[in-house]
Amino acid sequence: MPVENLTVTPEQERSAPNEPRPQTPVKVGFVSLGCPKNLVDSEVMMGMLQTGGATITSRADDADVIVVNTCSFIDSAKQESVNTILEMAQHKVSGKAKKLVVAGCLVERYRDEIQKNIPEVDAVVGTGELEHILAAAGIETGFRPAGNSSPFVILNSNSASQALKSGVPGRAEGLAREQSGRFSRAEWDGAIADLPNYLYDENTPRVLATPKASAYIKIAEGCDHPCGFCIIPQLRGKFRSRHFESVVAEAERLARNGVREITLIGQDTTCYGEDLGLKDGLALLLERLAQIPELRWVRFLYAYPNKITGKLLETIAANEKICSYIDVPLQHASASLLKRMKRGGGPEIFLKSIEKMRKEIPNLTLRTSFIVGFPGETEEDFQQLCEFVKAAQFDWMGAFAYSDEEGTAAYHLENKVPQRTIESRRRKLMQIQKQISKRTKKKLVGKQFHVLALGPSEETELLWEGRTEMHAPEIDGKLFINDFGDREELDPGRFYRCEITEAHEYDLVAKIVD
Repeated sequence: MPVENLTVTPEQERSAPNEPRPQTPVKVGFVSLGCPKNLVDSEVMMGMLQTGGATITSRADDADVIVVNTCSFIDSAKQESVNTILEMAQHKVSGKAKKLVVAGCLVERYRDEIQKNIPEVDAVVGTGELEHILAAAGIETGFRPAGNSSPFVILNSNSASQALKSGVPGRAEGLAREQSGRFSRAEWDGAIADLPNYLYDENTPRVLATPKASAYIKIAEGCDHPCGFCIIPQLRGKFRSRHFESVVAEAERLARNGVREITLIGQDTTCYGEDLGLKDGLALLLERLAQIPELRWVRFLYAYPNKITGKLLETIAANEKICSYIDVPLQHASASLLKRMKRGGGPEIFLKSIEKMRKEIPNLTLRTSFIVGFPGETEEDFQQLCEFVKAAQFDWMGAFAYSDEEGTAAYHLENKVPQRTIESRRRKLMQIQKQISKRTKKKLVGKQFHVLALGPSEETELLWEGRTEMHAPEIDGKLFINDFGDREELDPGRFYRCEITEAHEYDLVAKIVD
């Protein structure tokens, strides 16, 4: 019998005074912010909590403990993290929550500030301290639930029930605390002592929070690149790869449990295996994962420009299961600005590399992202970027406003670009891409693709959402299915043959043909 169904009568208590009393499992709710790497960390912490006897609830009102796994990559992410922490703190007043735990990147940057200035927080867990989540949540590690555990659901800030969206009080108070200097304005000295070094493996318990047919696998942690705008090395430590066999073992277990799409993630997956002495480690890993019978799609995020080898391109082209999809964040196109960013490269080099990628991989989907407004960016630099985007014709593109982050090399650079100019340039760049996307998406009308059905659209139950291999999870535009053929409904997690019937600037509409 599940332990939560056990009851103890007064007579039983009196007759067995020395026997341990049954314990009610602690209910824990999660909010995971930021990137897929953070989501995997949340899944690992949930797995540890489940193994320790806790249950995960999808309602903050029902949670005894709430964990907010934070992001602090840029200023807007920091603000969202603070807002969410304060929103969840409301449940210690109006709900049953007894503990509020803050985890993740914000802890690595502002541990002392969090503990000093947000007294509602009971414990903090850094990116290198995931195994401490049990103690932080007050879970007794010796306790194990009896019977079968129920399904676990992550509380995601984007898709959770309204119980998680208390909203205005947290946002207003978060802004007030920041403006008053009580949080996130302390100088970050960029010290590298005691950098995080945690890395999970195939034996680490994990509770998936993704749709049932999809999963992420983190193949590496940390980063060694010296990019001037990035704080990641201080937040997640030096680059370190998981062992080859560990990744394969995890992928095989996920596939046996129904996962059909795996996305490999890391700050730079193209460096995978270098620290282990592997040459072309990512290509070798992709080739091995493509041999797992149950898997349908394997993709990876993200590629460093000068780490995309011929072997990697050949491997993608030769294996049907490896998605013909490369996400290579170029960050800019001006050679002088890229040098200032401590990255290197330039428009001619990049265009030559893109030409090679498209030649080697038929029907390649190419995604990139750029930073607009890096210190010293001139109008000429920006125009070079615009012309490059027009020439490259990316399938997907993101543009981010530069965020001046303590601890980065760029923080101390002069010639900062005014915020109004940054936003104007970002809008102009995205408008260029919008027109490119509109033209390229129209060319897809009438073509057929395999589509992974995800479930009913949030907009209306008359539409279903799905993804082709051209769509990375939670990143690219959406595909809506409005014609099920001779079916009354679709099965989430199943692949269907679809024909594109409409194309918009970023989204597609399709009908089931098989």
